[in-house]
Amino acid sequence: NGGCEDASGRFKEINEAYSVLSDPQKRAAYDRFGHAGVNGGQGGGGFSGDPSDIFSDVFGDVFGEMFGGGRRPSNGPQRGQDLRYDLEISLEQAYAGAEVEIKVPAAITCEVCDGSGAKVGTSPTVCGTCGGHGRVRATQGFFAVERGCPRCGGSGRLVLDPCQSCNGHGQVRRERVLSVRIPAGVDDGARIRLSGEGDAGARSGPRGDLYIFLSVIPHELFERDGLDLLCTVPVPMTVAALGGEIDAPCLMGGEECDGTCKIPVKVPEGAQTGKTVRLKGKGMPSLRSRQRGDLVVELFVETPTHLSARQKELLKELAGLCGEKQNPKSANFVGKAKRFWDEVTGS
Repeated sequence: NGGCEDASGRFKEINEAYSVLSDPQKRAAYDRFGHAGVNGGQGGGGFSGDPSDIFSDVFGDVFGEMFGGGRRPSNGPQRGQDLRYDLEISLEQAYAGAEVEIKVPAAITCEVCDGSGAKVGTSPTVCGTCGGHGRVRATQGFFAVERGCPRCGGSGRLVLDPCQSCNGHGQVRRERVLSVRIPAGVDDGARIRLSGEGDAGARSGPRGDLYIFLSVIPHELFERDGLDLLCTVPVPMTVAALGGEIDAPCLMGGEECDGTCKIPVKVPEGAQTGKTVRLKGKGMPSLRSRQRGDLVVELFVETPTHLSARQKELLKELAGLCGEKQNPKSANFVGKAKRFWDEVTGS
């Protein structure tokens, strides 16, 4: 019986497709390598096409949607597509917040035909193939399969005399100017959703949404670590030795900054490279609370260069006056190194 053979073959395809869809490793292999990824590279037999389509063809779109298949075509209102926009912002904008204008190309309803797709003075006609339902039924062996109408594409309507402005699509693509509010404290990779700012929907359906993905441009002075800001500041050797005060950059004016974007930092006497000074509450603001991070200033002791003869003479004199007490780390290192050499040489 030909019908039984067809049904048996179809069930075999279903079983093989299910074994792929239900196994994450097999599904990943199929997505990367096709049938060779799940059949070990051997040809012949088995299902053909996307395994999701096997379920969609036989059981309709319930299984198709469950396993990632396409949406069921509809002749009613359809929601517009969501859009993505990648936006670069500065660290200063992420710190203080900002209003940014962007230009986004999006589908809008054609004003000439009011979204019908038909030439002015005409209207779409009901599709004779599906009777306006957008779906047709066909029999495959024991199964009655429902598919999207191939003639009208599932819309249930036919545009015989298309609008010249939108070529019968009912929509045109235009660039829209939108204002985006960047909240203070956003981090790299943050996402902002603008509801109803995506593509226009079909047949009077609602608009999709616009998702803005933020990328914070690396700063030449600061690095961000959560809510903290990290900054490396050079310190003259004399200031590091004697102690004193230096200016560190900050992102925003305040009582200590006086609007000059710098803040005083006290350097302790004998400060070494890598010493950090933490300024409480001078970091990034939190998105979800009134908390602020800290500004962490890392000191980098700068060795003087291009010395004059007199300066070299003074440094040599200073070196002669300094001993283990003034250079404890050097003295400690020399002691460790001597013990190491003694162990190696056996002396």
